Amino acid sequence: MSTWKIDPSHSEVQFKIKHLMISTVTGEFTDFDSTLVCAGEGDDFNGGQVSFSAKIASINTKNEQRDGHLKSADFFDAEKYPELTFQSTSLDLSGGEVVLKGDLTLKGTTKPVTLKGDFGGVVTDGYGQTKAGFEVEGKINRQDFGLTWSAVTEAGGVVVSDEVRLLLNVQFTKQ
Repeated sequence: MSTWKIDPSHSEVQFKIKHLMISTVTGEFTDFDSTLVCAGEGDDFNGGQVSFSAKIASINTKNEQRDGHLKSADFFDAEKYPELTFQSTSLDLSGGEVVLKGDLTLKGTTKPVTLKGDFGGVVTDGYGQTKAGFEVEGKINRQDFGLTWSAVTEAGGVVVSDEVRLLLNVQFTKQ
């Protein structure tokens, strides 16, 4: 059994959502933590357990006014629900492909989520640290998590879509 911690300086936790249904806005969480515990002998990630959390106050969409609105009760309600969390229920690694299933908790609501992607491999860096890389993504419906704010343009178009794409490009360091 081995334990790995996320390397925040070499990781990105992003989301993408349609704005006005014609373009995509990218946001990120800049304050996050994650641990990956391998289930079996050595560094076999298959069957491992992943726990992840992000501080809602760290949300960044490169627009201060929008970020303030996202932190408000209209969306994440960061004051009442300061973190989002994910706890894996399964991690399958086969042929370089990753399927990570777990429970995502946002704004006090927990729902199952599946993230799929690629395992980048394991290397030893120039400082002698063993690193592992993963790129995974998935989709959620924001309404399912109580993120129900909505507006309609004068022409009747939707301001922000319900579907949110989650994208994680993460690097872990063996402890």
